[in-house]
Amino acid sequence: MSAQPSLVVPHKPMKEQVYDILHEKILAGLYPAGTWLRQGDIARDLGVSMTPVREALDLLVSSGLAERVPYRGVRIRSPSNEDILDAYCVRLLLEAAAAYAAAVTIAPQQLEELRRLLERSRQLISLDDMPEERFVGRQLHSAIVAATGNRLLLKTYLTVLNSFPDWMLYEHLYRQPELLAESMRVEFAEHSMIVEALAGRDRRLAAQRTLEHMASRGRELEAYLGIPGESLREHEEQVLPFLAGIWEREKEKEPL
Repeated sequence: MSAQPSLVVPHKPMKEQVYDILHEKILAGLYPAGTWLRQGDIARDLGVSMTPVREALDLLVSSGLAERVPYRGVRIRSPSNEDILDAYCVRLLLEAAAAYAAAVTIAPQQLEELRRLLERSRQLISLDDMPEERFVGRQLHSAIVAATGNRLLLKTYLTVLNSFPDWMLYEHLYRQPELLAESMRVEFAEHSMIVEALAGRDRRLAAQRTLEHMASRGRELEAYLGIPGESLREHEEQVLPFLAGIWEREKEKEPL
């Protein structure tokens, strides 16, 4: 993934092209948390006027990736521990529900796309591959939610995803590359098990594999970002018993 992407989508509004480039740079860790996004610098670097840059920054703010500070400008969000915990809790709910639904609704071409993304991620194992690996991982998660066919769920999920500090987790791996190979191996294995469950149309297994994958991210929040483990467990207890109850009722063939 290039550190300086160019504007190459002629039929997309300019503000959206600029937004896509900024979004990509944030996901690649080129704009760490707290970085100020200066309109003039961005316009100069991309060779565009200030107007689409200003509009793209508005899109970043509305997406949850950035925040506008009165009289100062726009900067990449630095989420608090509570923000991170809230996003983690909502992701547990949304992703488990999406996997459960997608196991029924996913189309053959959507499964093929998931397998293509998996194969693409298999090759991404070095430090230089991390920006692309991160991008592909987000595509895979979003594609599973999209496979439900519920556009509002997808829109809500993308907002929550932008509130989850995966870019901060990747920054930690940049600083400690000895952890990289194992982290990528585990993520690939977990993604593979989710896709396998979806391909088998097993709703409960797809949801369970998704929860296990998200629990891995929870352990990373604790190990890499110092989120208190006790707080993580408290947030998990808000949703996991509820989800377990749903699986049990389905097992017993009781009406929901």
